[in-house]
Amino acid sequence: MSNLRTSRTRLVGAAATVVLAALSLTACGDGTGTTDEGAASTNSTAPTSKSPSTGASSPGTGSDAGGTTGSSDSKGTTGSTGTGSSGSSNAQQVSAGSSDTAHSAGTKAPAASGKAVTCEGSVTKTVAAPLNRPVNHMLLTVTNTGSKACHLYGYPAVRFGQAQSVPPVIEESQPQAVVTLAPGESGYASVSLSATDGSASNGYTAKSLAVYFQGRSGFESVGKGATPSLPAKGVYVDDSLKVTYWQQSMDDAIMW
Repeated sequence: MSNLRTSRTRLVGAAATVVLAALSLTACGDGTGTTDEGAASTNSTAPTSKSPSTGASSPGTGSDAGGTTGSSDSKGTTGSTGTGSSGSSNAQQVSAGSSDTAHSAGTKAPAASGKAVTCEGSVTKTVAAPLNRPVNHMLLTVTNTGSKACHLYGYPAVRFGQAQSVPPVIEESQPQAVVTLAPGESGYASVSLSATDGSASNGYTAKSLAVYFQGRSGFESVGKGATPSLPAKGVYVDDSLKVTYWQQSMDDAIMW
């Protein structure tokens, strides 16, 4: 009998122990489970907050990324504007180049501009120089100092000192074409001052000279005359005084 009671007592104690253990496990499981579920919920929320487009780990970071992207776009726009400015600068350089090319073309433009005029004192410079060969000769050099080409018509009408008339021209010296001078170019004529054998008369020493220019018709002087200097001692002239037609080259002028 006592053994039976003892066995029941052990069974009851064992059952109580099992129940207590089960209750303890249940209580522990509820508390831990709640905590774990919260953690699991937190873990599941974090991935949801990631931005698929930027790969950022939080909405704030994603917003920053969006701002960065916007800034990048803005920089891209700025870059485009910068490129536009460069293009404008290049266009200006091309325009400047075209202007420089135009200014260079202007520099290399023909020396003469516009219609040719008649050579006379206001657009030329005249120099008179005695020659050693031929003897008793003088060379007249007329240089075009104007901006247009000019025509040297006929021959120079020269007046030494107080002479009342101009000397005749050597007809054989007439060139085949009118002498035309571009700006800076020169034309020539020679003056036979006196007879080499002393056969002429009415000789005198002249210390001044005036040169007049003919027009197209050849019967009158036009424009302004020239007064080239003579040597200080003057030049000796006589009745044999004569001149050549204007020539394009010096050699053609002094051959008479």
